[in-house]
Amino acid sequence: MSTDKIFSAPIEKIGDFTFDERVAEVFPDMIQRSVPGYSNIISAIGMLAERFATPGSNLYDLGCSLGAATLSMRRNITADGCQIIAVDNSSAMVERCERHINAYKAKTPVDIREADIREIEINNASVVVLNFTLQFLSPDDRQTLLEKIYQGLLPGGILILSEKFIFEDQTSHELLIDLHHDFKRANGYSELEISQKRSAIEHVMLPDKIETHKKRFTDIGFSSSEVWFQCFNFGSMFAIK
Repeated sequence: MSTDKIFSAPIEKIGDFTFDERVAEVFPDMIQRSVPGYSNIISAIGMLAERFATPGSNLYDLGCSLGAATLSMRRNITADGCQIIAVDNSSAMVERCERHINAYKAKTPVDIREADIREIEINNASVVVLNFTLQFLSPDDRQTLLEKIYQGLLPGGILILSEKFIFEDQTSHELLIDLHHDFKRANGYSELEISQKRSAIEHVMLPDKIETHKKRFTDIGFSSSEVWFQCFNFGSMFAIK
């Protein structure tokens, strides 16, 4: 696993963060050292997929990056005749995802697609995963995508949504940001790396409040939703049709 040193040297002009070749190369290290609880979320996605996957249905990993959630689902599902559809718009991510998926043999086939998740058809779905993906879409596109997912879910199907959250109470919000930065420091990131990464991503990743997510789910028609995991200002939710 290559070490993330993308922001370790001073950058004269910091551009917007992109999931390019450099990021794809170090992504496993970056995500483990940057997102508290990431491994727990990935493991639990497999557990939820095992519970909710129904025979002959599709499971979607939208914004699959290197395929961690896809592999977790494929390792855990026991229902017959399922297919996992993994989608990402980064060619560098898709290329590596294909290598990772093909390295492990399993009965459930995986269809890996390089595409915009907003243009993918969702149908016959028992499980849909958006693992730290929705926050990179423009706010106007989020409701539309979630509505399309709802329409493509089978009755009783589940959407798993992992995100960074913002909070109404300013004291709590700032404390959770500070704790996240402490987490990154404890994982070896320097002050320069933390600062430059934050500058690169602040206009690209626009998090929502938990209440905003829940309101969307309710307005769309999901029967229930809840936060099932949270560590500092990162977490994961489910919504059941």
